[in-house]
Amino acid sequence: MKMKSELNKYCPRCKKYTVHGVSIGKPGKRRRIAEGERRMARKTRGYGSFPKPIQKRFAKTTKKTVLRLKCKDCDHIIQSKSMRLKKVEVQKV
Repeated sequence: MKMKSELNKYCPRCKKYTVHGVSIGKPGKRRRIAEGERRMARKTRGYGSFPKPIQKRFAKTTKKTVLRLKCKDCDHIIQSKSMRLKKVEVQKV
């Protein structure tokens, strides 16, 4: 899906419709000391196979993409609701 690089959206900080710059949201860096990471490391440590069962049913073919909208007036960033898309491309206006 092709998106415009600038959209007119409502800014909750300015409380009016302003021009927003569009970029694609990316996942943040994984925290190696997070509780879930440590728990999984303990589970997978040692000899043997993966401790969780493999998925037998249909798996999703796409990820949900999130658009980051940055207000041109106040630089406030909001993330739009995600949607399932195979390919997202931001085009210059």
